[in-house]
Amino acid sequence: MPGDKSISHRAAMLAAIADGTSQIRNYATSADCASTLSCLQKLGVRIERDGAQIVIHGVGAKGLSQPEGDLDCGNSGTTMRLLAGIVAGQNLATALTGDESLRSRPMQRVIEPLELMGAVVSSDNGRAPLRIQGRDALKPIDYELLVASAQVKSCILLAGLTAEGKTTVVENEITRDHTERLLRWFGAPLEVGKPKREPDQARFAAVTGPAQLRARNLTIPGDISSAAYFVGASAMLPGSTLEINDVGLNETRTALLEILAAMNFIEVSNAHEEAGEPVGTIRMSGTGAAPPLKELDAPLEIGGPQIPRLIDELPLLAVIGSQTRGGIEIRNAKELRMKESDRIATTVEALRAMGGSVEEFEDGLRVTGSTKLNGARIDSHGDHRIAMSFAIAGLVAEGETEIVGAECVAISFPEFFDLLESVVER
Repeated sequence: MPGDKSISHRAAMLAAIADGTSQIRNYATSADCASTLSCLQKLGVRIERDGAQIVIHGVGAKGLSQPEGDLDCGNSGTTMRLLAGIVAGQNLATALTGDESLRSRPMQRVIEPLELMGAVVSSDNGRAPLRIQGRDALKPIDYELLVASAQVKSCILLAGLTAEGKTTVVENEITRDHTERLLRWFGAPLEVGKPKREPDQARFAAVTGPAQLRARNLTIPGDISSAAYFVGASAMLPGSTLEINDVGLNETRTALLEILAAMNFIEVSNAHEEAGEPVGTIRMSGTGAAPPLKELDAPLEIGGPQIPRLIDELPLLAVIGSQTRGGIEIRNAKELRMKESDRIATTVEALRAMGGSVEEFEDGLRVTGSTKLNGARIDSHGDHRIAMSFAIAGLVAEGETEIVGAECVAISFPEFFDLLESVVER
């Protein structure tokens, strides 16, 4: 798999504000991660790139330069939200913008904590472009996340690197912790733990500033969210066998694997760590049979604390659910409506176009199982997750499936179709 997109963004940003030179291997090939590198270069960071290998010459905690013009984050919400935290702690005036999709996504969730820390932020009614007047020394805060978001948590922690004291973020639902792991890897003074209160899954992360990071070399694990499409295809195709090596197995990202493991379709082996991240081999054992995937008379219910651990894979999981006996019901996932597309609406639309029976809710959907899908013309709405999920649906559908706007997969996984063709026997 290409390098994990979430880890690649964070590794590049931390390397940029570290002292010294970092070498990063298997950096993500996605357009989103290229947007992060482009923004860092406009901030005065020297970056050398040779395919998936990059060298970043860190400028130190206060070494970023005033950019000429806006910082274009493309389609990448991670770039915008995390970079906002970094530039808020610099004595710079920056403007972060992006494409039409990114400019429609909610940014008030990062504006509020950054303003509490002392940065001055203006926006278009809580949406990009964000104009940020940073400060050399931000104020530390204790902040409880209003929405389960690793991007918001990361924004605050990155801003906290320049604050005078301890900045603490409390989350009531566990989200991906790549930022915390990489902060440790680059030498930041970080604390993580459980606050002395309910709910049981609540967790905090705290960083004490001002902090100085040290350059480190690392290899980015294979992207588990990219691997998920191949894992899902193998689960639905009778008798298929698949092995994926060196893929990230961070527990905040593996809920899909746990669901499929309960159906006896997946094995994980060769577990080890790379730069503080768990990595291993995923093997589909060839026991898959479709349909049904699982002998359930009632829908498989997905919701609550599972959602942040599945957020990228939910459209794919809806496709997989159409091939289970009991189907699937996804709730508490209203955040899907604020992605590159309204992923609840676009998933429902695409499944119905293929003959699926789907009920839509404000916060999710219910898919009837054991459904014979038919090939159809699917509008991706420019959303890479929709395009890839329904390419996988096309493998189990009868007839030809056409994905309109399929080029959008370059946002996260430009190799997707070539790699899919290489592993599917006709």
